[in-house]
Amino acid sequence: MASIHPTALVDSKAQLDSSVEIGPYSIIGANVTIGAGTKVGPHVVIEGHTTIGCDNTFFQFSSIGAAPQDKKWDGEPTRLEIGDRNTIREFCTFNTGTMQDAGVTRLGHDNWISAYVHLAHDCQVGNNTIFSNNAQLAGHVRIGDWVILSGFANVHQFCHIGAHAFVGMSTSLTQDVPPYVLLSGNPAAAHGVNVEGLKRRGFTRPQIDGIRTAYKLIYRSNLTLEEAKVALLEEEMASVDAAVQIRAMREFLSTATRGIVR
Repeated sequence: MASIHPTALVDSKAQLDSSVEIGPYSIIGANVTIGAGTKVGPHVVIEGHTTIGCDNTFFQFSSIGAAPQDKKWDGEPTRLEIGDRNTIREFCTFNTGTMQDAGVTRLGHDNWISAYVHLAHDCQVGNNTIFSNNAQLAGHVRIGDWVILSGFANVHQFCHIGAHAFVGMSTSLTQDVPPYVLLSGNPAAAHGVNVEGLKRRGFTRPQIDGIRTAYKLIYRSNLTLEEAKVALLEEEMASVDAAVQIRAMREFLSTATRGIVR
């Protein structure tokens, strides 16, 4: 049997692994599934059609799986999916999806989510991200792996942030951010490549140099985006060490739907 505090309210239909821990005064709804080793602290509400993987930790006072804050939602059984080994700190709010999108909000694996973070409906968050206190995602936002959002960063609906990007404190994003880019300010502006983060993750010097070259083609060469795509393809084909990284930046430009921060 799961370890459930006597003051917690767990619906009999909820599916909890025998190693799950539920803290005082927490509430677990009927359509919730929680995997092995996950710990839910006190005063946490987990509801909706919510699936949670293994070895997650939820700190007190979070609201997980509540209805989307979208007037178009009409009670459809949309979902929230959370992967493994995530840390979710105090007062976080994660909503389920809507039928106007995939119908599911997703948080991947090994993410560190600090206090007061909001994941709105249909957000798709990858793996190994760090969201500092009060980072806020509007609906339909996509976040790549290893992205860092500093405190009070805000992301407009439908924006896409590429892998390994770094967003500075109190930045408000209304456009897409290519992979590997470091940006901050209001209005948001690019300030180079997230070199320190890439070094920490084991990127080689030739790979980082290739990313820097791609960055210069996008941001420092007075090229239109279409011209930059052509130049990036040429650089990708000529690169021995950084072709994968350059390709990621080039392909991002082709899929950006809100334009890029530039």
